[in-house]
Amino acid sequence: MPRKAQIESLADSHAAPGGAAAVDRALTLLSAFRAGDTSLGLAELSSRTQLYKSTALRLLASLEHARLVQRLEDGSYGLGNEVARLNAVYAASFSLERVVLPALRALVAATRESAAYHVVQGDARLCLYRVDSPQPVRDHIRAGDVLPLNRGTGGRVLTAFGARPAGATGSTSAKDKTLYARIREQGYYSSVGDRLEGVAGISAPVFRADGSLAAALTLTMPAERYDERHVQKLLEAARKLSGLV
Repeated sequence: MPRKAQIESLADSHAAPGGAAAVDRALTLLSAFRAGDTSLGLAELSSRTQLYKSTALRLLASLEHARLVQRLEDGSYGLGNEVARLNAVYAASFSLERVVLPALRALVAATRESAAYHVVQGDARLCLYRVDSPQPVRDHIRAGDVLPLNRGTGGRVLTAFGARPAGATGSTSAKDKTLYARIREQGYYSSVGDRLEGVAGISAPVFRADGSLAAALTLTMPAERYDERHVQKLLEAARKLSGLV
């Protein structure tokens, strides 16, 4: 009888519902490669995936056959050229709109408030995508509007995680430094009236796969409709978008 693992592998602890266990395990070997890794030895792959070395070897043989990994002269493994081919196919077919707009619509459906996706544009921020609240009372920002970086929850989040507001020369006030440090620590920012009196906002950063800042995901609503429960919904949406944009 095969021995039972004393510690669940990452694939087993995060198995795809209705999926194939062997495929889940093979994919965790691919996911074990991180930015900066040129190659990984069997011991490191086993450690990162919590797979037995014998199991990892069998899976690596299949991945090597599919050219998803390659075995190097020193016995370590690197990503194979099929990964580059698939990346090129993905890049050619990628549409940011097809990724972001469904996420915004889902967030609006869950909160009944307006959702937007802001990106840095020079010394300001651009509302790249926007889905309005179904409620008649709402703020009226539109996709394409340019807004400040140093006001509003979206601007504050973009600034906290790397952007610089107009005219910034390194002389950020002590108060703002404290605010931006707090935003980075808690991973989001919520405020009432920071950009426009009577309007509340909640924003969280969205990151690219390489960890760089991509955008700020924002919910806006009249101040009287602010609901702390929306924070977790926004954070979950931002986490799901991160790595996809």
